Amino acid sequence: MKSTSTDHFFESNVLGHPSGLYVLFFTEMWERFSYYGMRALLVMFFTSALVDGGWNWPREHAMAIFGSYVGLVYLSTMLGGYFADKKIGYRWAVVVGALLMTLGHGAMAIETPFFIYLGLTLLVFGSGFFKPNMTSIISEMYKNHPEKKDGAYTIFYMGVNAGAFFGILLCGYLGEKVGWSIGFGLAGLFMLFGLVQFWLSQGIFGDIGLKPIKNTPTNIDNTKDQEPPNPFTAWQLTLIGIMIIAGLSWLIFEPVALISNGSVNIFDFELFGLAGNNFTIIAALLLFIFLLVYRISQYTQNTKEKMIAVSFFAFLTIFFWAIFEQAPGSLTIFARDYTNRVLEGNSSLIFLIVDALMTFIPLGIISWVLFLLFKQTYGKYAKANMVLSFSFLMLWIIAIWKLLKDVYSAGYLSLSDSTLDILMIEKVTESLIEIPASWFAILNSLFIITMAPLFSKWWESKYNPSANMKFGIGMFLLALGMACVAIGANGIEPGAKTASVSMVWLILVFFFHTMGELCISPVGLSYVSKLVPGRMIAFMFGVWYLAVAIGMKGAGKFGENIDKIANENGISYFFWILTTVSIVMACISIAFQPMIKKMMHGVK
Repeated sequence: MKSTSTDHFFESNVLGHPSGLYVLFFTEMWERFSYYGMRALLVMFFTSALVDGGWNWPREHAMAIFGSYVGLVYLSTMLGGYFADKKIGYRWAVVVGALLMTLGHGAMAIETPFFIYLGLTLLVFGSGFFKPNMTSIISEMYKNHPEKKDGAYTIFYMGVNAGAFFGILLCGYLGEKVGWSIGFGLAGLFMLFGLVQFWLSQGIFGDIGLKPIKNTPTNIDNTKDQEPPNPFTAWQLTLIGIMIIAGLSWLIFEPVALISNGSVNIFDFELFGLAGNNFTIIAALLLFIFLLVYRISQYTQNTKEKMIAVSFFAFLTIFFWAIFEQAPGSLTIFARDYTNRVLEGNSSLIFLIVDALMTFIPLGIISWVLFLLFKQTYGKYAKANMVLSFSFLMLWIIAIWKLLKDVYSAGYLSLSDSTLDILMIEKVTESLIEIPASWFAILNSLFIITMAPLFSKWWESKYNPSANMKFGIGMFLLALGMACVAIGANGIEPGAKTASVSMVWLILVFFFHTMGELCISPVGLSYVSKLVPGRMIAFMFGVWYLAVAIGMKGAGKFGENIDKIANENGISYFFWILTTVSIVMACISIAFQPMIKKMMHGVK
């Protein structure tokens, strides 16, 4: 009988973990680099003036496209997960996803309407194939070493945030300062590096992910609850088909109708007093709620209550993401149009020093990890290591170029006789620098890397809050962040298109929102896996990702109304609305704690 042990992966290790984990680390890093780098530019590109190379769209149109895009990204993970599990295996799914995303970013660099929309479509499907399957490979690699799995996911999570950090920093900078196509193109270039590196080094994973793995008792835990079979019947599958068609039609064609001013509108009808688009999505949601309630009712009381608890947390998740994901939309617009991003004199020098430290310290640490991986795997995977090393050389070159450009633009360097002369410190008071609007989004990744270990210690201590309290605290922190920007924007008159609010308010927003994210995002999926019997996990994961997708589209719907609300009541009023919604959801989470705790039957 063939051995199923995974001990051989630990024979070649870096910092106590298999070298293969770091291959996944760098592949995921470049994927997140490309995803967040492009996303940081999307809304600004759509809303920038024609003279600046943008499309000069109303913010309402840009947020409609953004909401549908990120919503479809999360829905597509169910499609990618299905093909990986049933048809092509994890590794081919990762390769297909990376290739589609590379082509997608390349298409967006062309900047014509056809290629922008084609690029977004390719990115949706690419993310769907890529996103759910990287963690599946890690899970298989650590199958016989569960005690090391938490550490593995922590390292992997650092790769996620490092990629997001550098993607927003560099793609955002190049897009704003040099050209949108350069920013989009850089995202595609590094996604290509990730694809080639993964392809050339995939032998390091052995047989993992080559073939679809059936959901047998050996790889799914069915011991938590024993439930009688409850397969989907024909009428249930029909309802699911109707919901999928209605939901996808709304996500795709609702923004199309808005952008085309109604000239392309498949929802040009009215039923029961509702406009066609509203009727379509409300009907789809009601059908989904009916099916979810019906299926939950078919299980034993114990399992039924646990699934209700999961559904409750999924409901809260919708509102969390709808407000948290204002970062690449309304908050980026606020940074660009309403925030004083110009620093003068000593302030500009301090920023340049801080920005350089924030860039080069993590870049140096990750390059050291790359060196350790290089030493372990160069003999077998020389080509993959050369590609990875070249990608980091490119990253260093771009980061150094960015620093020199900022220093020169601020007036600390002069070009004379083809040499760089450092100016005297007395000239500091004459210098100034404008911070890119996209720069503030990197604070989320920076704060996560800094604070994640503290929150992890909190969850492991005797003061570990209950699930409802974690969600409640997370929503209160979200409210606190929105309250900060609402206070900062308090003096902006209704209808104002520009202002000069202190950037301190935006820094506080990302600080509080990151803490809120650490209370909710990492623990949500954990509760799904703990509460739901193994045979039903796929269905409830689908419910969870649907909730995230609704939240992402909700972020776009909130953002669509920013101009309308700002013109009538001032932009501060918009952020106070989001603050209020966050507080209400926090109170609901805490108020339902006794009931939900009872339904969780001791699961913590």
